[in-house]
Amino acid sequence: MSRLKRFTAPLAILAIALIASLSVVDSADARRGGSFGSRGARTFQAPAATPTAPASTSPIQRSMTQPSAAAPAPGVAPQRGGFFGGFGGSLLGGLALGGLIGMLMGNGFGGLAGGLGFILQIALIGFGLMLLMRFLASRRQPTAAGGAPLPQEPVTKQAFGGLGGFGLGNSGLGGSSAAPARPANARNANDEVGILDSDLDVFERRLAEVQAAFAKEDYAALRAVTTPEMMSYLSEELGQNATNGLRNDVTDVKLLKGDLAEAWREGNIDYATVAMCYESCDVMRNRTTGEIVSGEPGRASETTEVWTFTRRSGEEWKLSAIQEV
Repeated sequence: MSRLKRFTAPLAILAIALIASLSVVDSADARRGGSFGSRGARTFQAPAATPTAPASTSPIQRSMTQPSAAAPAPGVAPQRGGFFGGFGGSLLGGLALGGLIGMLMGNGFGGLAGGLGFILQIALIGFGLMLLMRFLASRRQPTAAGGAPLPQEPVTKQAFGGLGGFGLGNSGLGGSSAAPARPANARNANDEVGILDSDLDVFERRLAEVQAAFAKEDYAALRAVTTPEMMSYLSEELGQNATNGLRNDVTDVKLLKGDLAEAWREGNIDYATVAMCYESCDVMRNRTTGEIVSGEPGRASETTEVWTFTRRSGEEWKLSAIQEV
């Protein structure tokens, strides 16, 4: 009995700590969060960093897209083994094998010394071909009038009187009319689609529309601006909130700054990933009484997330993934 009494106090403390941790998890899980959705073939690749989201973005945790075989990162060509690792290596291997067989048969390359000399000649020819290929590849790179490679200007965000928004180069949403026109070659190196200011306006509207529809539990409005996969995740969280007797009240959503991280095309489907920093008043209420469970009404908090939008040819942009930063 004395041993049992000795362990009673520690066991009680452990039980209290366990109950407290479970309540914290319950409260956290009730809120919308995490990284989920699909980014097409890039679902499990980290999006490019931007000034708005320079830190690493959380990988997608829930997705209907199945992981495929490892593919090279966007814009990175597969490594080649040089002349000796590709066709040249196979050629030299075949010649060496043929020479060895010939020597065993008594005729070969004209003896061991002759065989080594022949292989040395082939190696010198291969080295010359490799230098020629590198020279031709360097000439294919576009150059400016002065001979230097053309710079690729990234998409940057411009802040406009505290109103926020996206920007492309020197112009953007809400920009001053005095801003110089964006040169034709000033585009994001990661933009394979050609995102316009009008597209960035749509992304900013989608931020407000999704937040408002989620707060109002308006399933029809959510369905209109999200993909079926994202709709299923958001509906699941709304259902979980209802089961727990909670309602997420999100108001006064305002985009502070945003950047285009990357845009690409897969067949007839376009994807665009943007980093957005926005502020909102986010509180959790009791569904029945309206009592505040967490959060502070009237107090705005900043959130930075990476959202991916998708559209089919001729259709509107829809939200397809959200990732935390």
